[in-house]
Amino acid sequence: MSKSGVAAAPVLDNGTIENFACGLRGSLLCPGDEGYDRARTIWNAMIDKRPAMIAQCAGAADVVRSINFARDQGLMLSVRGGGHNVAGNAVCDGGLMIDLSPMKGIRVEPESLTARAEPGLTWAEFDDETQAFGLATTGGVVPTTGIAGLTLGGGIGWLMGKYGLAVDNLLSVDIVTADGRLQTANKSKNEELFWGLRGGGGNFGVVTSFEFQLHRVGQLFGGMLVYPLEDARDVLRNYSEYTVDCPDELTTMVVFVTLPDGPKVCAIAACFNGPAAEGERVLKPLRAFGQPMADQIGPISYGEMQNLFTEGFPPGLQNYWKSNFLGELDDEAVDTIVNHYARVPSPTSAIAIEQMGNAVRRVGDDETAFNHRDARFNLLIVGIWPDPADTDAHVRWARGLWEAMEPYSSGGVYMNYLGQSSDEGEERIAAAYGAETYSRLAALKRRYDPDNLFRLNQNIRPM
Repeated sequence: MSKSGVAAAPVLDNGTIENFACGLRGSLLCPGDEGYDRARTIWNAMIDKRPAMIAQCAGAADVVRSINFARDQGLMLSVRGGGHNVAGNAVCDGGLMIDLSPMKGIRVEPESLTARAEPGLTWAEFDDETQAFGLATTGGVVPTTGIAGLTLGGGIGWLMGKYGLAVDNLLSVDIVTADGRLQTANKSKNEELFWGLRGGGGNFGVVTSFEFQLHRVGQLFGGMLVYPLEDARDVLRNYSEYTVDCPDELTTMVVFVTLPDGPKVCAIAACFNGPAAEGERVLKPLRAFGQPMADQIGPISYGEMQNLFTEGFPPGLQNYWKSNFLGELDDEAVDTIVNHYARVPSPTSAIAIEQMGNAVRRVGDDETAFNHRDARFNLLIVGIWPDPADTDAHVRWARGLWEAMEPYSSGGVYMNYLGQSSDEGEERIAAAYGAETYSRLAALKRRYDPDNLFRLNQNIRPM
C-alpha cells in the first residue's frame, strides 16, 4: 500500500506489456510514446491523470483482451468514449485506460429506422450519418459529447419531449463484462442487464455496440430568445407557466450566460420538432412575452440546433458542475437562481434549466434504471474558467448556488452531471436512484462485476 492507503499499481515487466501489445489490433501507448499525451487529455482540463498504458481499441476483440489483461494483472481500469464527462472518469493514474475513440463504425438502416453504432462516436458524427437519411434520435445538446457515456447515463436531448431519452430509444447493446465475455443485452436477452445499462452508467462492462431506434427528423423550428438579466425573474415565471402544458414536439431550456461583449443575460432555447407553421403557432405566446433583446427563433436544421451551445463548452478549460432535478420553479427558487448568477465570477460559467416531461414521463419508473421521470426540470450549474489558480472561487460559487437550491430539489440527480466521487460522496449516488432501484442495481453489479473492476465511474458497489 502507498502512504495514502491506496494500493500501488503493479509493476509489469516489458515482456508482459509487449505480449499484450502484440495481441491488439489497435495500438498500445505508454508514457513517452507519440500520441500518449493527446490520448490521455480529455475535455475537462481539471483532470490530469497518467495511465501506465492506453489501449486504443480497434474493435470488440481488443476490448475483450484489454479487460482480461487489466483483471488478471490487477490493474486499475478506466474507459474512454468521448472523454466529455465532467468527472474525468475516462482516465486513471497508473492503470490501463481503454480508449474506445478509434471505434467509430456506424450503419444506418433507413427501412427499419435503426442505427448500429460503435462507442467511439460523438453525437456530431452520429448525427451526420443519420441526418443523411433524414433521421435522428435523442442525443445530447452538445455534439462533441460521446454517444456511449451520455446514453448509459440517461441521455437528455432536444428530441426527448416527443421521443424520450436516449435510453428510451436504445434497442440493444453488445457488451464485454468483467469476465471478458462479449454478450448481447436487449428486452428479450439478458433483460435485467439491459434494464441496468439504461441509466446505470458504465458499472457493468464496456459496451462495444449500440442499436438505436431512429425517427424522421427534418427541418425544425427553434432557436433562442435572449433577455437582459434584470428581466429574468418575470421571464422565468412566465416560462414555468408556459411549460406546464406544451406539446410533445416542443423541448425547451433556459440558460443564464454572459455575452461576449459583457452583459449577463437569460435566454430561452426552444426546439419544435414539427412543421414550421405549427411551431410558430405554439411558440407565439412565449415569443410575445416581454421585450427580448433578440428573437432568433425560426426554421433551423437539426445539426444547427445541436450546435447551439457548442461554443459555450470549449475543451481545455477548468470545469466544475453541480446538478439536481427540480419539481417546480416557484418565486423563491427563481430569485435564488437570478441572484446567484448576478454574482457569477467567470463570464464562461453558466446555469441551465432543462425542461423534462412529456414522453420522458410516460416511461414507467421501473422500466429503466433512470428513474427520475416525474421531474419537471433539471438544474445544471456549470462553473467554467481558464486559470487553475482561480479554482476555489468558482467552486464556491457553484456549490453555493447548489446548496441554496437544495430545498427546491425533487430528489435525485442526473448521473451524467455528477462530478468526481471524492467531491460528490458515495451516498449521493445511492440517494440519486432511491433505495429500491439502487438495491436492484447493486445486485446486478454483484452478478456481472463482483470484484468492482469497473469502479472508475459513478460507482455502484456490489451487494
